Amino acid sequence: TTMPHSPPTNISLDELHLMGIPGLQHLHHWISIPFFIMYLITLAGNITLLCVIKADASLHLPMFFFLAMLAVTDLVMATSITPKMLGIFWFHSTAISLDACLTQMYFVHASSAMESGLLVAMAFDRYVAICNPLRYLSILTSPVVAAIGLAAILRAVAFMSPLTFQLGHLHLCSPAVVAHSYCEHVAVLRLACGDATFSSTYSLSISTYVCSFDPLLIALSYTLILQAVLSLSSPQACKKAFSTCGSHLCIMALFYIPGLLSMYLERYHRELPPHIQVLLADIYLLIPPAFNPLIYGIRTKQILDGARRMM
Repeated sequence: TTMPHSPPTNISLDELHLMGIPGLQHLHHWISIPFFIMYLITLAGNITLLCVIKADASLHLPMFFFLAMLAVTDLVMATSITPKMLGIFWFHSTAISLDACLTQMYFVHASSAMESGLLVAMAFDRYVAICNPLRYLSILTSPVVAAIGLAAILRAVAFMSPLTFQLGHLHLCSPAVVAHSYCEHVAVLRLACGDATFSSTYSLSISTYVCSFDPLLIALSYTLILQAVLSLSSPQACKKAFSTCGSHLCIMALFYIPGLLSMYLERYHRELPPHIQVLLADIYLLIPPAFNPLIYGIRTKQILDGARRMM
């Protein structure tokens, strides 16, 4: 096994080496503990959520179908990076084949674009439920829900395929060491020998589009929801809607803010310690999948009731 501190320099570029968290290799064992716990919570929470939604017919509603799609996306997103990351932290298993690296990159970036699309869909679902409750089921019919889910998948595939394809055709130089804990696009792009301007610009514009356009749509939904709620006379209804919207907005902040920060810091603030960028990028992929089932699941009475019935 190759120690993360002394990666080989003379190496065929069919294989890359992931550093883990640059500058904090001596703390890898400690850092692995919260990462491992978050991964266990992600697996337990999202699998439980999927089982409860599948088992309970009263939960076969648009809101819970979107939640199930989010749970699957979260499982893919966390599983695409965590097992390999723990391998680096625990066993110094830094090597990854170029194909495996590109596959990991594809799933990481496509699932985060998918997650963003689903957060927009869920904000739209809440908007229809609160502002148009009587027409909720006639607007969000099963074909419409399926079409929204499919659109989120197709958008993620359309955005991320050119990124991975283009990087797969670039020549990479040795030393083939990726200063990251997973195959993050910009970190791998730094190994390119040729001109990588297109790849770099494309990646920045797609990430900026997703991380600014999607939150704008979400903000619009929640603004309309809050307007509708404030016009309700009952303080109880206001309180309930505020608490739901508040928890949703917290999760969205946890997803978009570290994502945008890690992306821009990586490009424009080279003087920052590299471990800060890497930890931000890890947090943005590990915290939402662990917290989504807790925030959306435990705070939703129907899901708690469904879980009790299932048990």
